[in-house]
Amino acid sequence: MGESAGNASLGKKAFKRSRSHFADRITADGRDGWPVEAGRYRLVVSRACPWASRALISRRLLGLEGALSLAVADPVQDDRSWRFTLDPDGRDPVLGIRFLGEAYDAREKDYPGGVSVPAVVDAPSGRLVTNDYQQITLDLATEWTALHREGAPDLYPERLRGEIDDVMAGVYEDVNNGVYRAGFATGQEEYEEACAGVFRRLEQLAGRLADRRYLVGDAISEADIRLFTTLVRFDAVYHGHFKCNRWKLTENQVLWAYARDLYQTPGFGDTVDFDHIKRHYYQVHTGINPTGIVPLGPDLAGWLTPHHRERLGGRPFREGTAPGPVPEDERVPAHGRP
Repeated sequence: MGESAGNASLGKKAFKRSRSHFADRITADGRDGWPVEAGRYRLVVSRACPWASRALISRRLLGLEGALSLAVADPVQDDRSWRFTLDPDGRDPVLGIRFLGEAYDAREKDYPGGVSVPAVVDAPSGRLVTNDYQQITLDLATEWTALHREGAPDLYPERLRGEIDDVMAGVYEDVNNGVYRAGFATGQEEYEEACAGVFRRLEQLAGRLADRRYLVGDAISEADIRLFTTLVRFDAVYHGHFKCNRWKLTENQVLWAYARDLYQTPGFGDTVDFDHIKRHYYQVHTGINPTGIVPLGPDLAGWLTPHHRERLGGRPFREGTAPGPVPEDERVPAHGRP
């Protein structure tokens, strides 16, 4: 992280995504010892991270801002992990810590793994509860229902879960994680295999989305959230920084319109900070960008242009409603938006 050995070694050793070491779940019945409780937990994210962005979007769509507080880490890490230098005195105002790693240490000292986001911390004890990025959003959708806002969408409807899971599995393997396997490849063959997989899957998804507005059913689901967080970063970082450059998102008519549709939907674009995204990838990944230079482009104005996807039907929130305005203290600064 930052100038740490881990980030300096990117592109020099085979990339393998670590499994979540802390997989406790926060549930309605508290079966893992962590019951759903308003105000008890703190969600720690980086707006740069696509895995954390899933949780940001889900939290906002479900209206959990008042029940699950938010800590936003600096997009540029250092050797000691994600840091709270965006807050006064460089400390998270609720947890009182300077580095997310302190919450990890409070849970398990010297555990074998890196410090990752998203992370949910038990505020009273300061202990990490979970960093299971695959499960956190599913639990927000299904276990936190008693605290959802009125009109919150069902992001993981039971009757569609089999299809959603199947779509998400392909998106994860070839797109979400595929861009990292391409970007951190150590050899030509490894890179070409990963890059080809990224675009093969994107072309399949474009075909699926050519005549339907959303990936599964007629409304936004967890599957759309997971694809969006990669698409919104594609031209800004994955096309150049990760060498996924067969074509740009803006050059694929279907996926570009689909991504703009979601971006312009409350709960999606209003959580995206392009400044954080670009600075994190280009300044932290010193193994593949040793100069730390952050490119000026791409032009972001296109994200706000008409998409015309409403012609395909469907309703973003099904029988629900859009979330309300972003809380003032969580708004993305103007320099991070188109």
